[in-house]
Amino acid sequence: MFEKSFSRRTFLKATAAAAAAGGVADAFSFGDWLKKAEAAEVKVVPSLCGSCSAECGMWIHVKNGRVWKATGQKDHPSSRGKLCARGHAALSVPYHKDRITHPMKRLGENHYIPITWDQAYSEISAKLKDLLDKYGPEPMAYIENPRPTASFYGKRFAETIGCSTTTTHHSICFNSRTAANNHVIGPLATADITNAKYVLFLGRNYAEGLSPSNTAALTTAHEKGVKIVIVDPRQNAACILANEWVPIRPGTDLGMLLAIAHILIKEELYDKQFVELYGLGFDEFKKAMEQYTPEWAQTVTDIPAAKIKEIAHDLGNNRPTACIEQGYKAPNGANYINGPDTFRMLAIVNGLLGNYGKKGGMNWPNGVKLGSLDKSKHPSPPKPKAKRCDGAGIKGEHPLAHVSAGSIPEITKRAMENKIKFVFTNRINPIRTCTDPEYMAKAFHKIDLHLHCDIQWSETARVADYVLPEPSFLEREDLFSGISGGRPGVTLRCQAIDVIHSETKPISQIITELSRYMGLEKYFNFTLEDVGTAMLNPLKLTLDDLRQKGTIMLQAPAPKPLAFATPSKKLQFASKEFAEHGYSAVPVWQAPLAKANKETFVLISGKQAIMSHMFSVNHPYVLNIAKKYALERIWINTVRAKKLGIKDGDLVEVTSPIASKKVRVKVTERVHPEAAWLPLGYGSLSPWLKTAYGFGVNPNDFVPFQIEPIGGACMFMEVTVKIKKVGD
Repeated sequence: MFEKSFSRRTFLKATAAAAAAGGVADAFSFGDWLKKAEAAEVKVVPSLCGSCSAECGMWIHVKNGRVWKATGQKDHPSSRGKLCARGHAALSVPYHKDRITHPMKRLGENHYIPITWDQAYSEISAKLKDLLDKYGPEPMAYIENPRPTASFYGKRFAETIGCSTTTTHHSICFNSRTAANNHVIGPLATADITNAKYVLFLGRNYAEGLSPSNTAALTTAHEKGVKIVIVDPRQNAACILANEWVPIRPGTDLGMLLAIAHILIKEELYDKQFVELYGLGFDEFKKAMEQYTPEWAQTVTDIPAAKIKEIAHDLGNNRPTACIEQGYKAPNGANYINGPDTFRMLAIVNGLLGNYGKKGGMNWPNGVKLGSLDKSKHPSPPKPKAKRCDGAGIKGEHPLAHVSAGSIPEITKRAMENKIKFVFTNRINPIRTCTDPEYMAKAFHKIDLHLHCDIQWSETARVADYVLPEPSFLEREDLFSGISGGRPGVTLRCQAIDVIHSETKPISQIITELSRYMGLEKYFNFTLEDVGTAMLNPLKLTLDDLRQKGTIMLQAPAPKPLAFATPSKKLQFASKEFAEHGYSAVPVWQAPLAKANKETFVLISGKQAIMSHMFSVNHPYVLNIAKKYALERIWINTVRAKKLGIKDGDLVEVTSPIASKKVRVKVTERVHPEAAWLPLGYGSLSPWLKTAYGFGVNPNDFVPFQIEPIGGACMFMEVTVKIKKVGD
């Protein structure tokens, strides 16, 4: 994959390896060396992909100390022996020219200088101690892209300084969904699509989403004759495996779900026994649904009433082996003002079908019960008493927001108000992945001390006071990951190659050493190996077992009686908690804020198979694919394009209330006339990401900074834009 591109250091290592393999010490020609190098032994090491949150199991094939290729682990449930384009492209990360190679200190706008680790630790600890003395731990936050090692060490560090606010990328993606879900069914259930008879997808795109296993499951369902219907403003790539694509007006999925519930109840197509046994507040819900007829829903969704009735009938007649796939971000995650009630309705309609805990319905994954460090040897820090600084779980602020995910947008808002004093961001890029990057950057600049750990110069790295570099995912071993599913399991990322840049350190080492400078070393008197061993003890496994096998699947536990982990322990058709905090106890219609007219489009966005947020775009291999096939283009409907005098491939100007940018256009019938679709991942704002910079635009650039009040999330698709043709 990497041809014969070698550094001097790698050349010397490979030469030594070739000489040892040949049993000679004499000088030999370059041709002899090349033959020996090409014939060198290949070492195969288990790892986990670093391109997206699916973290598929990989086997890294290493030759002459360098990554040669990767293959998918067959035992890992996300990869099942396959890897996507992002996974293969990620092999370039260790060797990328845009790596951060030394601790860096910010001296001014776009001005950083390399410093020693001792200077970094000394200055950061001194400034952090000073802020703690002045303000206490309340105006402080730890923000991460949650991964086992980072989460364990990062959250423990936050606790050692008394900080209560730990937040994750999940607050950007699906906080609205989680806040709703917790008050309907509890933890997220997953759709058993391969054993269903009928599956309805709302904006969910398995073909371009998270993992090869999702695509495999959709393919299996299609081949088995499962009826698959995809409701989406855009005909996404998964539609090729569906029986039907139903275009919908952006942000109105809630209206369709309300009408489906109306029909199921009115025509008695719901599971009465299930509702009586497991439901709470059904009578209140039933009365509220009376007004939401299919004819009404047609006016808000642009889906014919007859089609809505057909979908409702198919769901009801095929229950309990019929389900609405739970979605990820889509319309119910963190995109619209009505996201929480959209997901409440999605979960409730599945409840009306009586499909929870049923084959071909909705089921909760089985997790892994892990051990912990011996507190007598490794004392835990005291539980923080400080109030959260993001309002998550706090009455009068965001009481229903999920506290483990927190609210990055709310932290940003309070930073803009000079209320946040310290933020530690770890392998996350909120400046680029949240809405209105200019607002985000201005807010983060106001933070007194911003510490960032990463491997490349992301937009967030470029507004930090100190940037501490990690090795890439192929240069380090992490804490193992637990796998949830029908069968639980454990999987490990092992170090595949030597650390390339000697001044990079893994997050476990960074936090352990920083804690020593803070005088808090007693809370980190263990090694990564100690943590992993303690966690594995209850499973009767060792780290060496995982280092050899990569992934180990465990026995599925015996089925348990159906139970809902809600405050009432019931499926809540009506939520007392929602009512107590001033929201409707039952889901009600709420129109999206953004509504298109003859001159505007609702700007929507989504993934492409080769891109994962902003991390993949800087991979030269996938970016070349995007350039070759012009994948950065904005999609608009053929009819609307004709009225605007726009042809396929034209350069257009896209304008919202906060931004105006130019991009090429794709004219197609595969998108609703009121929608304009832009792919996520392009439009890097960091000139130090030299591969990605200058290519494409990002939908987040056009969306004003606004916070969904219940979940505390960004609302990524609540904006309209104007589009006009411009000259080249």
